[in-house]
Amino acid sequence: MAKVPKKRKAVEGKVDRTKLYTISEAMSLVKEVNTAKFDASVDIHVRLGVDPRKPDQSIRGSVAMPHGIGKVKRVAVFCTPDKEEEAKAAGADYVGLDELISKVQEGWTDVDVVIAMPQVMAQVGRIGRILGPRGLMPNPKTGTVTQDVAAAVADVKGGKISFRVDKHGIVHASIGRVSFAPEKLTDNANELLSALQRLKPSSAKGTYIKSVSVASTMSPGIKVDTKTIR
Repeated sequence: MAKVPKKRKAVEGKVDRTKLYTISEAMSLVKEVNTAKFDASVDIHVRLGVDPRKPDQSIRGSVAMPHGIGKVKRVAVFCTPDKEEEAKAAGADYVGLDELISKVQEGWTDVDVVIAMPQVMAQVGRIGRILGPRGLMPNPKTGTVTQDVAAAVADVKGGKISFRVDKHGIVHASIGRVSFAPEKLTDNANELLSALQRLKPSSAKGTYIKSVSVASTMSPGIKVDTKTIR
């Protein structure tokens, strides 16, 4: 059995496993129990009462975090030549079409977000088997298939994130860094939860948001009282 480090033991005692915390309490506590020496990511995990196997309950979307997530994302844009300068001016790190597709076919996927124009999706589809498993395939539901590539790039650079429910019915998302003030983490968490509420499918029965927990990269999970979600 792996030995639990002293630091981990010390913070474990600060989290009451039997208690459900308010969102604001959880955000203050996650900063307190973080043991990483770096500016760790703070993540939220939301279990939904949906069946991801049903197309209408396979929740996915995007949301602009009020305070960003503390990470500058690398963005690739697949577009027609007339839109290349717009994408670059908006902050895109990689822009193009045929050459960029060839680069991906050779194994390159060193980006966080891929944006594409509707007109080029047929070509981008050729690398779907590479982008898809990495969560990089552009999709209209997340705003990454769009005519206005400049606006899409600006949104991503400004803190817009994409999310989707996994096969277990859970949405995992980063909502900031432990260096963020608790109030900023709370605002970001509420923004994501509000977005999920808006996406509730009419076919979903029973409790929609079943459980919520937060944790930093190297901290114990903290359970949130779903009744405190606005």
